[in-house]
Amino acid sequence: MAQRRRRRPWRIALVLLVTLGLTIAAVNVVQSLVRLPSPPLVQRCLATDGSTSVALDPEQAAYAALISAIATERGLPARAVTIGLATAMQESRLANLDYGDRDSLGLFQQRPSQGWGTVEQVTDPVHATNAFYDALVRVPDYERLEVTVAAQEVQRSGFPDAYAQHEQLARLFASALTGHSPASVVCRLAEPDPATTAALPAMLSTRLARDLPSVSMVAAEADQLLGVEALVPDGGADSRDRLAWAVAQWAVATAHETGVSEVVVAGQRWVRSEGARAAWAPLPEGAVGADDPAGTVRVR
Repeated sequence: MAQRRRRRPWRIALVLLVTLGLTIAAVNVVQSLVRLPSPPLVQRCLATDGSTSVALDPEQAAYAALISAIATERGLPARAVTIGLATAMQESRLANLDYGDRDSLGLFQQRPSQGWGTVEQVTDPVHATNAFYDALVRVPDYERLEVTVAAQEVQRSGFPDAYAQHEQLARLFASALTGHSPASVVCRLAEPDPATTAALPAMLSTRLARDLPSVSMVAAEADQLLGVEALVPDGGADSRDRLAWAVAQWAVATAHETGVSEVVVAGQRWVRSEGARAAWAPLPEGAVGADDPAGTVRVR
């Protein structure tokens, strides 16, 4: 019988060293992966109906909030907001443009030469939105028309069918921002800088005065309480609840500009610091705002 060769000690040591090296390398790779920084937050605002979500960037969402707020102040229906948002998306991608075809300018690409106002007026989002609604309400039975037909009656565009492609996005944001779909607009934003946080009351007051002048605001310790009673002449409870949600979701959609970090309404809360996980959720038991009366929105 042949004698079994003895395994040389240096070979065993080499195998152990190689195994140890591979193990250390694997551990280092895992640790490096764990230490990788989180990807930057993609800031956006979402509107959903439970099965479908659509998104705008924060600047677009703020203009959508303005277009909806002006309709609310004027007592216009959500359908008018849908038509307005679809039109502004097609004309400017919801941006206050200082250029356009020929002399077209602003959110709705209105032309001073066609009687929409001066250059300064059509590039003022409030004037431009009111001018759009002034024309829309003169369209007979506009609420029953297809969005693209109603928009074309106002705009007289060279691409009359183009508005239809934005109808779903416009409808979801309009339903949320008018309060018909509670807890359906969520913005996922980075934390505001300290200067913006410190200026919150002034920024919020300025934006309210522009968008929703009928909404009252009072300071309550660290919070700003927004009341919708002035918007509800009949005092109906259902209207107060709906308008409170309209104001609350307006506050979320404009938070990128105002610095709002938290919104509380009807026992629900949106918290900005949750970033990519931000969503409307029930208030914890005993939390401040849980017993607020109907028609109150708490902002901080």
